[in-house]
Amino acid sequence: MKTLICGSMAYDTIMVFGDRFKNHILPEQIHILNVAFLVPDMRREFGGCAGNIAYNLKLLGGEPLIMATVGDDSAPYMHRLKQLGLDAAHVRDVPGSFTAQAFITTDLDDNQITAFHPGAMTQSHQNKVTDARDATLGIVSPDGRDGMLQHAREFKDAGIPFVFDPGQGLPMFNGDELMAFLKLADYCTVNDYEAKLLTERTGRSLEQLAGEVEALIVTLAGNGSHIYAGQRRIEIPVAPPEAVIDPTGCGDAYRAGLLYGIQQGWNWEKTGRLASLMGSLKIAHRGGQNHKLTREEIAERYCSAFGDKPW
Repeated sequence: MKTLICGSMAYDTIMVFGDRFKNHILPEQIHILNVAFLVPDMRREFGGCAGNIAYNLKLLGGEPLIMATVGDDSAPYMHRLKQLGLDAAHVRDVPGSFTAQAFITTDLDDNQITAFHPGAMTQSHQNKVTDARDATLGIVSPDGRDGMLQHAREFKDAGIPFVFDPGQGLPMFNGDELMAFLKLADYCTVNDYEAKLLTERTGRSLEQLAGEVEALIVTLAGNGSHIYAGQRRIEIPVAPPEAVIDPTGCGDAYRAGLLYGIQQGWNWEKTGRLASLMGSLKIAHRGGQNHKLTREEIAERYCSAFGDKPW
């Protein structure tokens, strides 16, 4: 049972400034800002929502199909997908563009200055859901605006159930567009900030929005998550992490757990617990794709956190 993951693939260049921004940005000179930060600590991570979700779903034993657009600099990422055994048949190269990438500078107070270049992501509408003929479940994650709108319609037209995961792309859409997504989708997942924005833009409560889909999932960081389904709110506890190192990609890991549980036909309690565990496993490692666990190890961690094995 293959899962089509529509979303971004990106490089994350993460730099650490060994001081505090406030010591170098003078408020009275902000109108002529011209500063340079020395960043001797730098790393480049493989990321993007589609890449991260697929990575985690593969760890679980799922069959992810990535549908994304990349640029002329994609060779290292494509090589990585091949090494990991991830299907890249629907990853399209857009000549003359860069792969989407974020440049993140963090100071000693954990303040961040980020620049994001969407690059090839803006051409995601060149991909067609109908090209993935063997998909039985899908997800529309943050991507180019036109691509997200198109892929949602194509999933619906093809009769393939899908998760709407607006994420950082949510501000691109107005209330009517967000309601249209929900009417097309079978499931929706957002974090607590995105949930608030979703209610504000649509003028509907979470309970009302949940009525548009089979399940509305709201993650609450260290406070677990809520799943609104069947006219009830299911409380999903946190799986205690071994360490809290880096939250980057935790939401994507959670979504991989959701997709796996949905594909397996699990109930929402079990599905939510697996999703919670996947986020917990990720947060103990830097980057979105550096945690390496076998399926058996994941099952043991699940048992340790919740008292029984998932499979």
